[in-house]
Order: sequence, then structure tokens, then C-alpha cells
Amino acid sequence: MNIRRFVVYLLITLLSLPGWAAMQISPRPAKPPVQQQVLPSYADDAALIRQTFESQLFTLPAFKMGHYGLRMYRQTLDPKYQSAVWSDLARVASRLNAVTTEIHTPAQIKAYSDAREARYQRKDDARSDLRYLATRDYPEYYFLGVDLLGSMARANEYGLKHRDDHKLRDIIRRYDFARYATDPDMIRAWAAQLANQVYWLRQLGEQDVVEPFIAAFRATYPDSQDKQLSEQQYMNKIYGMTHIIFAASSYYQYQLKESDFQWIYDHFRRHIDDILLHTKEDVVAEVGISFLLAGLQDDPVVEKTRQFIQTSIDRQTGMVPSVKGESELYDGEHRNTLAIMLLDWRGVHAAPTVTNQPAMFESLPYGLVPKY
Repeated sequence: MNIRRFVVYLLITLLSLPGWAAMQISPRPAKPPVQQQVLPSYADDAALIRQTFESQLFTLPAFKMGHYGLRMYRQTLDPKYQSAVWSDLARVASRLNAVTTEIHTPAQIKAYSDAREARYQRKDDARSDLRYLATRDYPEYYFLGVDLLGSMARANEYGLKHRDDHKLRDIIRRYDFARYATDPDMIRAWAAQLANQVYWLRQLGEQDVVEPFIAAFRATYPDSQDKQLSEQQYMNKIYGMTHIIFAASSYYQYQLKESDFQWIYDHFRRHIDDILLHTKEDVVAEVGISFLLAGLQDDPVVEKTRQFIQTSIDRQTGMVPSVKGESELYDGEHRNTLAIMLLDWRGVHAAPTVTNQPAMFESLPYGLVPKY
């Protein structure tokens, strides 16, 4: 066992010790007892959260604004989200332009990756420690997996590519992504991100390591060992499973067949009470949405997750706060976007694309061109 693997193994062991798990998730503030309270409909509560965020949407940075706007557009096809989608488009173009001009040689990639690695080294939480230690042998992963693939895949979803697409693909082909996707330490540190990335690679027509990743994921997190996991690691497992579903749907664009992911749906059904008890609102909402993506809106799991999210709403701030009770717009965007989708699901839509919604792409940011 090399030194890196020993250190990661030691950290995983410490995370599993009694008393440590309680440090991973701050206790939720006690909710006042409900005395014959008639709650609004799920759709009305989704509208409450939507109003909170949309009244301030353009105060958010491009990444957060685009994350929200793209998901709301895919849910509703409402053109009012066009500006937020365009901000996401501009962000993607800017990232890919920077890669093709500034971060494409091995030396440039190493310098960029070293800087990204240092950011994790400075953080002081268990997840960041795991990521830092697990990725020390693969510093290029910060660049390749975290930055490059996501931007290329997003452009691809829009029906676009970078004008120097061949240059970007040459970068990807220098690396064997199976090294990251099948490494148990990497899975313990980056499960959800790896799920996204293996599907992005498949989507782009590059290396296909989806099945090897899923096999390695299941071997890393066998159900028989759930009780031995810390809350941080249990959340990482459930989060990874929801992202396999999300990535397979191309992020809420296509409906899935339950039978293609039976092991995931069976696990969620068997363990929904543990999931509600030991994971955060983001993860709970993702579990519910996973069932909606398979057309299982009448499954009891959906109702349980909706009830959980609805009773988590702070009606004074009009949003689902963090487990610490914080209601900050920037940090709460991901959590509350998922809450809106769970409470007021509008189905899947393969949109927007340059072919089907050409008006949204009349003025493309520099560097992006149609795929065909």
C-alpha cells in the first residue's frame, strides 16, 4: 500500500469512528410542533421558493444563475429564463477559450492543477481533506474532470462546440479516465462528480468508462457496509447514486427506465428512512427527483421526500435553509433549485438546443459554434 492510499485509508477509518460522524452534519434546528397546521400545496411552496430566488437571480454569479436558469428552462420551457441560460453559455465559452489559449500544454495543465490542489489543502473539513489526499496522485484531475469536461459537455448539450474542439479533445485523449473512475479512494472523495464525468465522456463520444465506474462504485460502497459508514461517507454514497441517475438523463432531459437502474431504486426504497435521517436536504430532494425521472411520481418515496422538503422550508426567508439554519442566496441556490423541481415537477425536456430554440442562440459568445 503506497503512502497516499495509507493516509486516505486512515482518514476513512477515522471518519467511521463513533462520535466523528456527528461532526459531518450539523444538527438541524428543532422544528416547532405542527398543531393542526394546514400546509400549502407542494406547487405553492415551490412558487414561494421560486419567487425568493427569481427576485434576486441576477445578483448571483454566472455559474449559479446559469445553474438555476437552465434547470428552470428545462422544466418549464419558459423564455423568461433565456438571459440566465445565456449567462451560462458565456461562462462555458469563457472557460473553453481560456483552456485553448492558456491551459493546454502539459506544463500549463500542471501549473493550473497545482493551484487548484492548493485550494483544497487550505480548507478545513473532512470532505476537502479526502479530496486533497485522494487526488494527490492525479493532480490533472482538477483540470480535466472538474473544469474541462463539464464545459465541453454543456456546450454539447446546447448543440454547440468550441471552435477549437479538436484541440480540447486532444487534451482529453492524453489521459486514461479509468484511472480516476475506478479508484476507490477517488470514489470516496468524488462520487457524484465522477458519475457526471463518465457520462459526459460518453456523451462526447470519447472514452466510455460508465460501466467500469458503476462496478467500482458498487464494490466501494456495498450495501452490507452502510452501517459502518460515517454520515459524510453515507451522503457521498447516496449523492453518487443520484448523480448516476441525473447524468444518465442528461440532467432532466430524458426519462429513464427504472429497470436500467434497479439496484439504485431498490436501495432508495429500502433505505429511505435512513436517507431522511442521515443526509442533507439537497440529497433528499435528489432522491425524490430520481424517481420522477423514471416516471414514478406515485411511488411512496416521492411523497416522503416532498413532505421532508416542505417541512424544511423557512417561510420567513422563503427558502430551504442549510442544516445550520443559514438562508444565504448563493450557498442555497443548489438546494433550493432541487426543492422547486421536486415539489413542482414539470417533466423532462431536451432543451434548449440551437436546433429547436434557435432564437436563444442567435448571438453566440466568441468561441462557440454549432456542432454541425
